[in-house]
Formats: sequence, structure tokens, C-alpha cells
Amino acid sequence: MSLKKNLLKNGFATLINKGIKIAEQLLLVPFFISAWGAAYYGEWLTLTIIPSIIGFSDLGFGTAAANSFILKYAGNEKQEAANISKSGFLSVNIIVVSAMLLSLLIIVILNYYNVFEKSLIHKEDAILAVIFLMFAKVLGFYQPLNEAYFRAARKASLSINLGGLNSGLNLVVGLIVLLCKGSVVIYAFSNLIIAVVFTIFYTIMARLILPIAKEFKGEVLQSDIKTIFHKGFGFLLSPVWQAIFFQGTTFVVRIVLGPVAVTIFNTVRTFTRAVNQANSMVIATVLPELQYEMGAGNFAKARKIFRFGLTIITIIAVTGVVFLYLGGPWFYELWTRKALNPPAMMWNIFIIGIVFNAIWWMSSDVLIAANKPYEFTIAGVIAALLAVLISYFLSISFGLTGAAIGSLFLDIFLFAYVFPRSCKLLEQPITSLIGDSITDCKVLLKNIKK
Repeated sequence: MSLKKNLLKNGFATLINKGIKIAEQLLLVPFFISAWGAAYYGEWLTLTIIPSIIGFSDLGFGTAAANSFILKYAGNEKQEAANISKSGFLSVNIIVVSAMLLSLLIIVILNYYNVFEKSLIHKEDAILAVIFLMFAKVLGFYQPLNEAYFRAARKASLSINLGGLNSGLNLVVGLIVLLCKGSVVIYAFSNLIIAVVFTIFYTIMARLILPIAKEFKGEVLQSDIKTIFHKGFGFLLSPVWQAIFFQGTTFVVRIVLGPVAVTIFNTVRTFTRAVNQANSMVIATVLPELQYEMGAGNFAKARKIFRFGLTIITIIAVTGVVFLYLGGPWFYELWTRKALNPPAMMWNIFIIGIVFNAIWWMSSDVLIAANKPYEFTIAGVIAALLAVLISYFLSISFGLTGAAIGSLFLDIFLFAYVFPRSCKLLEQPITSLIGDSITDCKVLLKNIKK
């Protein structure tokens, strides 16, 4: 299948999947409140923090194994790919068992300190629900390596569609449980059942799509396991720097400027970064094909895909900047019902960061696809720490505008660091990037006219 068809299929599947996930996040809220009440639902949201944190435990190891597998398979090193698959699943099994034991230990500790006693949710129900949610989240650790089979077989769109099916099942079953006034235990247990069934189904489908084990018998190699864990810790730094940046800047605004300022700062940041949702769909569309071509050594194609993705997200970002500059304040007032009044300079600073953010985000995924997490995540940690410090000192003198400058610093810093490194990795001269992109557009227009 041609690259264009793959990109179109990936884009369509990503669009549907994103729509289902948004519906899952937004549609269930009124049903939660109707079935359980606002206070009870608030307690439920508090409980779900624990499984969410557990989910970070594998935000790296499965991805590291998956990237290694795709790059080896695309590079026609299929025996090595089979070995990584075997070693990767053993590594993920170790992480899954460890995460389950850690989950139970966390429950015991929280119960010992009577944390569940303070909840509106009955203690036994709260404990059971959290355990079910934790185990459901842990089963998701198998997804990256399973997904790698689809990407290696150039069937990424099918994997995305199956992910949408999983989200859709959670949405439908969740609605049924809430409409029937089901308890938190039943709701959490339904999540676990869907996770078990989907993981088994997804694993079987992955092996059918790419039956590499029939040709190459993989071996568990200690060197592969060491590489997976080494790379995995690199990927694990991603949620670390994000937590430092987002939570750190929020904390700084709170201690310097107060709770109302926190509300203004976070709502403006959330509103202006809505453009990221569109960019994330573009990146999810091009990344599977970009990674495969890099693994196959087809850097000419990889550069073309990179330029295509970069062009689209830059257009989206610039359009977003213009829209937010001209009409953003009106929509923000409508959204917040005129309850908040952010400084104009703060608003404009957040808008400026959108273009820088779009470019470094796309560029960082090149390093991720190449399985070079440390080249990005270490820079992310440094940038996050500096951004928090800048936000602190400038917010003392310039209020919310100073805090916004800290956020802009992070985007400019990562743009200046990540973008050149990604271009160097792809052997794409920065000086000819714009010219090459214009040439790509001309060729595309000629093909459309034909």
C-alpha cells in the first residue's frame, strides 16, 4: 500500500479515535453526576488519581521495546526483531507483575493510614474499585509492544481503530452502568473486564497481522533486556518533566499570586493549548510511517514525511495564533462566563508560544521514533526546572505575565534544542527546509491536478 494511502487511513482513524476519547471524557460527566451526585463523583475523581499514577510506571519500557522492534524489523533485521519481541514481552511481564504488587502495597499503606475512611465512598467499595482500576491500567502496559506489530506490518490505522473500539466499549458499558445506577465497584469492574478481553484480543490480532514467530524463533537476550530498561528509564523522564513544568508552575503561581491567579493561569494555558489537540492528530498520523522509513533506512522518504507533518502543524499553529489573537478573548469570556479577566500581555505571551510548541513537539517525536529518549527528555527536565524558576522570580515582579514568560521560555528552549537535533538525525539541512517543503507542496499540487 502506498505511503499516501497509509497516511490518509492513519489520519481518518486518528480523527475517529480522538472523537471517541473526547466523548468518553465529556459525555460521561453528566451521567456520573446524575447517578452518583456531584460530591460522590468528586470523591471518585480523587480516587482515580491513584491508578493514573500507577499508569506512569510503564510510560517507557513498553515503548522502548516497541521502538526497538519496529526499527529492527523495518531494517530487515527480523531475527533481531524476534529476539526483541521475546525479550520485550518478558520485560513487560516483569513490569506488570511488579506494578500489580506495588498497587496492592499502595492500597495496604493507604488503608493503614485510614485514607479511605475519609471518603464519602464506603471503605470496602473504594478499595475494591481502586484495585480493579489499577489492574485495568496495568494491563495497558502490553499495548505499545502489541501496537508495534501493526506498525511494522504497515497497518497502523487498524491498531488505531482497535484502540477506538476499546474506548467505545468503555464509553458504552460505562453509560449502561451509570444509567442502571451501578456502584463504583461495578463501574470499575467493568473497566477491568474490558481491559482483560481487549488485551487478549489485541495480542492475538497483533500476532495474526505479523506472524514473525512462524519464521523466526525469538530468544530472550540479556543485552536486549538491559537496552529496553535503559531506554525505558529515558522515556519515563517524559512524565517527570511534564509534572515538574505543569505542576511546578501552578504551585509557583499559587504561592506568589494566590488561588484566583491559579485559576486564571491554568484556564488560559488550557484554552490556548487547545490547538495541541489538532497537532496531536497530525503527529499520530505521520509518526508510524516516519518511524518505519527511518528503520528501513529510507531517509529521503522519512524527511519528506517529516516536512509534510511539520508543514501541516505549522499551518495549524499559525491559524490558531491568528484566531486566538482576534477572537480568543471573546470565546474565553464566554467559556468562563466573564468570571476571569487575564492580563492582555499574559494572553499574548501564551499565544506566541503556540508555534514554538508545535515545532518542537513534532521534532521531539522524531527522536522518540528513533528510540533516543534521553536526547529529548533530559532537555525537557532541564527546561522545566528553569521554566519554574523563571516563573517564580518574574511572577514576583510582573504577576501573571511573568509566570507566562516562564512557560514561553520552555517552548523556545525546547524548540532551539530539539528541532536542530531532529533535523540532524534525519539529515535534513535546516537552511533548505523551507525550500524543500515548498517543492513538496508543488509536487503534491501537480499530482492532485493529474
